[in-house]
Amino acid sequence: MEFDALSNRVIGCAIEAHRELGPGLLESTYEKCLAYELSTHGMTVATQVELPVRYKGVLLDCGYRIDVLVDDQIIIEVKSVDKVIPIHEAQLLTYLKLAKKRIGLLMNFNTVRLKDGIRRFVM
Repeated sequence: MEFDALSNRVIGCAIEAHRELGPGLLESTYEKCLAYELSTHGMTVATQVELPVRYKGVLLDCGYRIDVLVDDQIIIEVKSVDKVIPIHEAQLLTYLKLAKKRIGLLMNFNTVRLKDGIRRFVM
């Protein structure tokens, strides 16, 4: 599936989950509900995917985890914070680089309207 079409489907599912739940919950709650919503729409979803760091040719488990990986193509970093700050964006960009993925979505569910809390990144 084309990246734009897939990311639009993912965003639609996220908006549905946010509409159902509202703001103010834990990130883990949004992650589980989003994963459920994505899977009910026929997407392949993995959560808390281990993301090793390649250092001098060796893969090391440093404790990094991708919140949600959709169809092995899109990384979603789930947040529930008052304000997204540059380190949140840097985190997603680093995950994209480490995982060798092109598309990432940073989603802050702690907003009145989720569309105001979504940032899309393309590498």
